[in-house]
Amino acid sequence: MRKKFHIKTGDKVEVIAGNHKGQQGTVKAILAKNDRVIVEGVNMVTKHVKPTAEKPEGGVKKEEAGIHISNVMLVDPKSGETTRTGRKADENGKLKRYSKKSDQFID
Repeated sequence: MRKKFHIKTGDKVEVIAGNHKGQQGTVKAILAKNDRVIVEGVNMVTKHVKPTAEKPEGGVKKEEAGIHISNVMLVDPKSGETTRTGRKADENGKLKRYSKKSDQFID
């Protein structure tokens, strides 16, 4: 059974807790096993890369690390403010996410 989360890949989110509080970015990936998300440009870490046959120079690179999913909140695409989400049926009876702040469907 798959877990249901309040955000999806490609959503714009804001960090609401931790060292990166207030930063915004789009969700690049969701790591469901660990309940974490990777947000573009947030929680950057330094990784030391060993030289390989493809990259003989090796070096140091910066990349995003995961943030717990409870520490990010969806940014409402219409108003630009953070919002909680819910699920309710549309005209066709299909469950869709909606913004609790603006009461508009998301996506």
